[in-house]
Amino acid sequence: MNPNVKRLLGLMLVIIVCLCCTTAPFRTFAALPSELRLFEGEQKELHLVMPVHAQATVDRPDILRVNGENRPSFNLSLQQPISLQSSQSGQAELKLKLFGGIPLKTLKVNVVPNLRVIPGGQTIGVKVKSAGILVVGHHLVQVSSDNKISPGEAAGVRLGDLIMSMNGIRLNDVSKVADVVRQAGESKKPLELVIRRGEAEVKTKLTPAYDTEDKTWRLGLYIRDSAAGVGTLTFYAPDQGVYGALGHVITDMDTQSPIVVGQGEIVQSNVTSISKSQNGEPGEKRAHFLKESRVLGNIERNTPFGIFGKMTATPDHSVFKEPIPVAFSEEVQEGPAEMLTVVNGQQVERFKIEIAHVTKQSTPATKGMVIRITDPRLLQRTGGIVQGMSGSPIIQNGKLIGAVTHVFVNDPSSGYGCFIEWMLQDAGVVLSSPQTWGLQGKVHAQRAPSPFLPSKSTSMSNLYESVRMV
Repeated sequence: MNPNVKRLLGLMLVIIVCLCCTTAPFRTFAALPSELRLFEGEQKELHLVMPVHAQATVDRPDILRVNGENRPSFNLSLQQPISLQSSQSGQAELKLKLFGGIPLKTLKVNVVPNLRVIPGGQTIGVKVKSAGILVVGHHLVQVSSDNKISPGEAAGVRLGDLIMSMNGIRLNDVSKVADVVRQAGESKKPLELVIRRGEAEVKTKLTPAYDTEDKTWRLGLYIRDSAAGVGTLTFYAPDQGVYGALGHVITDMDTQSPIVVGQGEIVQSNVTSISKSQNGEPGEKRAHFLKESRVLGNIERNTPFGIFGKMTATPDHSVFKEPIPVAFSEEVQEGPAEMLTVVNGQQVERFKIEIAHVTKQSTPATKGMVIRITDPRLLQRTGGIVQGMSGSPIIQNGKLIGAVTHVFVNDPSSGYGCFIEWMLQDAGVVLSSPQTWGLQGKVHAQRAPSPFLPSKSTSMSNLYESVRMV
């Protein structure tokens, strides 16, 4: 064949392929996922818009009905929308074949139990007691007129260490430490410390030193055992009796280490004023715990996606009196949404926001979406996102999709949010099948890398307990 003819045919083939790739049916087909998640009883339509018929095969018609059919195999038109109706929990597989034998698409459908929750938005008081004694600093002990030492630092005790026990005595209260240190000092015997350092357990010996100025035995450590502050409730799941709040981990203000929860509770809180956000300086909710306020729930876990525990009753001032559906992360779309939060007293209000960007996440990771405040009322009252708004629920298309977590330092009208399904998993509510996402409890094994903008977590308005010196 003439080389010029070959080149012409090749060029025509390239043009045809390019034109095909720009057609609506091809773009729709390319965007069709290979895996889909549905709640029980949920219906979803697939639009292929292809002018052909296909043979559809469903291995579990008791779980998934296609176009209302309960037969395992039938023909359908790809020109019309394909209706998927889930009946019960489980996994089904839909196969489409052209002309009775050419494979076109295989779609795995995971159906999970239906879940509805009550969105929060209430400002809550958070009281946390750590599972041990947290080391937040070192100090020097005057052991003679010309000598100062820090026994704790010399023994290798680090900032962020959690002292679990001394001489076999379990510790979760700083008031108990002084007597243990005094007894060890007077007996001139070193203390045997069991320390939790990250995920590791470390053992060391620490000999107290006598402070000649204060006339007492010291370890040369600054310690604390608790923290308190104000944040926002994200959701209450009445069927499971659990809640989620904050949307991010609580860290110690000095060491930035996550606080390992021993016990804690959330209580009613009242917003008294707002320090407005400005470029370069995020604002803050000013609030206080109500006197004799009702305990709303306990705190059992402090994770990268917030605090979680048991709750037995719907909190007051809820915008939604009845539970609403939740959204999978893949359902979240760029576009309008609304945020629930309190800016005065205890009244939860709705405010308009925009979902500016959505990050695709197949494993739990923070900063799943970029949000922008568009409601002029909220911008005028707060300047944008402020500290204390962490956990404010985000609603889109009638579903709870996530929570506010961070504010952009240089643009407080914008910030990050996390997807609600990651918070629900940490609350013990499993949305995903083990075949798809891995077993519960391993949800933080991976983090999706992403080029994040400078931001600051919309952390609790911090009212930390005082530090004690030992």
